[in-house]
Amino acid sequence: MSRLLRSTAVFSAMTFLSRVSGLVRDQVYAIVFGANPAMDVFIAAFRIPNFMRRLSAEGSFSMAFVPVLAEYKEKHGPQAVRELVDRVTGTLLAGLLVVTAVVLLIAPWLTQLVAPGFVPGSEKHALFVEMLRITFPYALFISLASLVGSILNSYQRFAIPALSPVLLNLAMMAAALGLAPLMGGSVKALAWGVFAAGILQLLFQLPALAKLGLLPRPKLDFAHAGVRKILKLMVPTLFGSSVVQFNLLFNTMAASFLIGGSMTWLYYSDRLLEFPLGMFGVAIGTVILPHLSTRHAATDPDGFSKALDWGFRLCLLIGLPACAGLILCAEPLMATLFQYRNFTALDTRMSSWSLIAQSTAVPAFLLVKVLAPAFYSRQDTRTPVKAAIVAVLTNGLCTVGLFAWLLHATPTGQAALQAAGGDWRQALAGIHGVHALLALAIAVAGWVNALQLAWLLRRTGVYRHRPGWGRFLGRLVAATSALVLVVLVFRQAWPAWGDWAWWERSWRLAAMVGGGGVAYASVLLALGMRPRDLRH
Repeated sequence: MSRLLRSTAVFSAMTFLSRVSGLVRDQVYAIVFGANPAMDVFIAAFRIPNFMRRLSAEGSFSMAFVPVLAEYKEKHGPQAVRELVDRVTGTLLAGLLVVTAVVLLIAPWLTQLVAPGFVPGSEKHALFVEMLRITFPYALFISLASLVGSILNSYQRFAIPALSPVLLNLAMMAAALGLAPLMGGSVKALAWGVFAAGILQLLFQLPALAKLGLLPRPKLDFAHAGVRKILKLMVPTLFGSSVVQFNLLFNTMAASFLIGGSMTWLYYSDRLLEFPLGMFGVAIGTVILPHLSTRHAATDPDGFSKALDWGFRLCLLIGLPACAGLILCAEPLMATLFQYRNFTALDTRMSSWSLIAQSTAVPAFLLVKVLAPAFYSRQDTRTPVKAAIVAVLTNGLCTVGLFAWLLHATPTGQAALQAAGGDWRQALAGIHGVHALLALAIAVAGWVNALQLAWLLRRTGVYRHRPGWGRFLGRLVAATSALVLVVLVFRQAWPAWGDWAWWERSWRLAAMVGGGGVAYASVLLALGMRPRDLRH
């Protein structure tokens, strides 16, 4: 597993640069635009092309394409691989052009599906339609960039694809700081930043692909055996690999009915959650998929099972402390990173509530990044779909149930419902903090999805756990408990984070996070865990 660990480390290092630049980008958003209805509209509009990005970059297309590409590399040779790349590129490009044209035409009607709370004829509705038409071509460019990245990953070239999102962050910061003042401070500048970022990310990766001799010459060919196989695998994975994204879209619909700023609060909490998921979860999933596909193609079930076991342990090693740390440090993180100028103390408190709720499922979200590839690498696309359907239904039922509980079983909800004359939409729009219930519903759905996949994988006999799990879990629990105790001491000593200057918040946050991290690592080392344990 040492090769997998090295590849994961490279991917994580590049992704770390991306996440840091993304964090700076979000700070720029907070300072320049704050949390307001206009930012809610941008976040809702960008969610649609971003959903397409997640499907292609980390979900459906990648999960279907990489195993077939691995099979062609293993069994058919370089010429067949080049033909596959040419025909897949041409077919994908044709499909993306059609989808992009359709979305641009039906944007006004699509608004009612994605954000039904934006009433037709309102300023929010008009702004949404305009920004969706600007941002959606990003889906075309980034999907092609994801195709290039999948090929590079399959040839163990992980750095360039992992680094390319930095260009998105740079483009968005340039739009906020440079273009927005020229447009009178309009949030529409961010939409144009998204458009430019898609082009930049595609162009950035093409030279690396050219060095492999695989620069595509697009050819539309639905009859090609590899293309047909990818399409057959991709259709069910459109749903199965992107359950979190479907849940986010559902929550976007629900949040459009809530008080102004709710989507923005959810966005900032989601962005902080993306740190462990993006740095480690996506890295592990991206690195392990080609490895699992190769093991399956080479008929090596023992190597397949060992890789899964390694992935599960690494996910928990990262996921448990990340879960505890994000829950305990939610408000200090939000205050230190974002509470300046247009981002108020109320915004900090609201964002921290949703971060706490969603962080409870960090281990589950990380495990899915390994569990889903375990099925897709074996070209089994039906099983994850069944689990995803249950998870999405769970999210919907939890959301409805939590809303009903709030309005009918709590004094705040009952008072709001009475004041609104029984109109539940108006009642929800008058209560702060309802967005945290949406985050909690996503967390519950995440655990349901992970536990289903784990049980189904174990039942098939594909995965057989290796010795030492009891000792491993005992070490993790002890180390995470030490982290919790240290962070609680810091929280007790420093209760009011919004009262200090940025540099005071920064060193205190660094001390608290660093102290918790040192406690976690020290206990693991004291109990006998060593870096070599991650290589085997």
